[in-house]
Amino acid sequence: MQTLLQAAAMVPASIPSPDWSGFDIPLPWGTLRIHAYALCILAGIVVGLWLTSARWAKRGAPEGSVWDIVVWAIPFGIIGGRLYHVVSSPDAYFGPGFDGTGDLSLIPQIQRGGLGIWGAVVLGVVGAWIGCRRSGVKLSSFLDAAAPGLLLAQAVGRWGNYFNQELFGGPTTLPWGLQIDADNANFPAGVPADTLFHPTFLYESLWNLAGVVILLALDRKFNFRRSRLFWLYAMYYTLGRVWIEAMRIDDAEQISLFGITTRLNVWTSIFVFLAALVAFILLGRKKRTEPDTVYLPGREPAEKQEAKPDGNAVAAAGHPVRDTDPVVSDSESRDNLPDNQSGSRHASVPTEQAEAAPAGPKPGPDATAAGSSGSTATGTAPEAGATK
Repeated sequence: MQTLLQAAAMVPASIPSPDWSGFDIPLPWGTLRIHAYALCILAGIVVGLWLTSARWAKRGAPEGSVWDIVVWAIPFGIIGGRLYHVVSSPDAYFGPGFDGTGDLSLIPQIQRGGLGIWGAVVLGVVGAWIGCRRSGVKLSSFLDAAAPGLLLAQAVGRWGNYFNQELFGGPTTLPWGLQIDADNANFPAGVPADTLFHPTFLYESLWNLAGVVILLALDRKFNFRRSRLFWLYAMYYTLGRVWIEAMRIDDAEQISLFGITTRLNVWTSIFVFLAALVAFILLGRKKRTEPDTVYLPGREPAEKQEAKPDGNAVAAAGHPVRDTDPVVSDSESRDNLPDNQSGSRHASVPTEQAEAAPAGPKPGPDATAAGSSGSTATGTAPEAGATK
């Protein structure tokens, strides 16, 4: 018992502020600063791609197509995320009330933080659509495969806010309260230096990790298709984002609707949740009219050639393929041999070719056939009784 009490006493009563926010790489012309925020985003992308790639392969997608898609989706997502952040928190870039006192040079400096998830998702989907069209696969299938991975990437990337000491909640006395350096630019004015704050980055990270497990379990049970799992992801994430966003105290654009004034991200989460709910229900009521495949119509891979009765091969698309090694049937072999009873011959070549061929000595009635009746000939000859 005493040991447990000692261990409990050693547990910190708060989450300490980070002592490290990145490192410098010396270069001949100076130094390159690697920010911890960027490393968290990169780590999130890596683990998200790992999960997406595994799920994409299980759905029968072409090998390597996930990279052909994300090479478009990731840059589009980063640009969209930054644009949404600038629009939703414009004061630092355009000044309060767009009075021109802001610093426009801060807009491309994403290493300082500031990526809005909604802009990242919207433009990321546009980039994914381009990649899917080029790869010949359905965007809806890719979105279903990527939904849990996207939530996992957000769970890891959210830790970048911790290293930047940003986007925290209001003051709290809870034992998991977050310490923020009093000299940090994000520390609220007029608040005691030892004040603890809600670690909203941690709340969202844990919420997202739980969502990954939930989405995977639901997908295994119901086998969602036609982007329904993606819309389920949108509903789950926005459900958590509403209450987490409402706890934050950082500067954000305030919007008044229905007599309620709150942060832009809160209203965005509400509307996205409602839109996702409608899409999920409508897609569930729609009957499947096409086969369950990740490929776009007409972009399916060529299957093994199927043999037709006439000996030709037909590819999956239905185009005939000339057989380079024609097969001679048993009946055709017998037709090319002399009839032992009547002495007549049934040539397998056209009559004109038979008449044009040089005449040779006719075999006598005692001539022996090339093989007994019923045997399979190894080839066909223009003249069954000709000798070389």
